[in-house]
Amino acid sequence: MSYSINGICFEIHNKLGRFSREKQYADEFERALIQKNINYEREKRLFNNGVFSGNIIDFVVEDCIIIDLKAKRFITKDDYYQMKRYLITLNKKLGLIINFNDKLINSKRILNNHS
Repeated sequence: MSYSINGICFEIHNKLGRFSREKQYADEFERALIQKNINYEREKRLFNNGVFSGNIIDFVVEDCIIIDLKAKRFITKDDYYQMKRYLITLNKKLGLIINFNDKLINSKRILNNHS
């Protein structure tokens, strides 16, 4: 599944380039998931003890991979730690941080060791 997701992201990067907004990348990503019949949930809100935590995950694909789309100069430690929190909270094994602002797109794979 992560291979398919990376393929979709390469297509989007080729289509939109590296200077669009995160929402434009997310809209294209959603269109591609629909076209390929891949199950997903967009803008999933996280709750702690029934209370909205303020965190919204960009996508959860096939109920197993968390996707965090970015359009910024650099992926930071904060982005990494945010993904780790998402993985632990939802008890998922794999998260991908995809930064479309890079000249050559690549995804950062984050694994959950706590599941």
